[in-house]
Amino acid sequence: MPLAELDAIDLQLLESLQLDSSLSNQALAERVHVSPPTCLRRVKRLRDAGLIEREIAVLSVDALAPIIGHGLCAVVEITLDRQDQAALEAFEFKVAQDDAVQQCYRVSPGPDFCLVVHARDMPDYLALTQRLFTFDANVRNVKTFFSIKRSKFGARVPLP
Repeated sequence: MPLAELDAIDLQLLESLQLDSSLSNQALAERVHVSPPTCLRRVKRLRDAGLIEREIAVLSVDALAPIIGHGLCAVVEITLDRQDQAALEAFEFKVAQDDAVQQCYRVSPGPDFCLVVHARDMPDYLALTQRLFTFDANVRNVKTFFSIKRSKFGARVPLP
């Protein structure tokens, strides 16, 4: 669905769902001033068009810490030896399959990739580095930055 086919109501629906996807259809319809059946139909069309990729719950790391521990969150810069298309896609595919990798960005200039990874503890992070980086002959350099506090987390896409 091209952006030109989105009207103001579609954009309001997307914005509202980005902020709180737990809204009932009734509440969402009231928020954007349409009937519940119209709202349901439009949201289904947005999902079917692939504009709504998925809906998730964002968990509070601070509230969970007493139960499961803080764990480690790290931003990892990766530089590859070879940057041909096949090598970039192979690395991207490999890290995308690993549950510890929360986000993967191909970047330029500088490193080839920036990853956001989560691990239970330092031994778990060491296993991750060996699994994804050390045993990969094409990984030239790894630089890791450990998060000491998450002050903001979001996934909102700015809409017109």
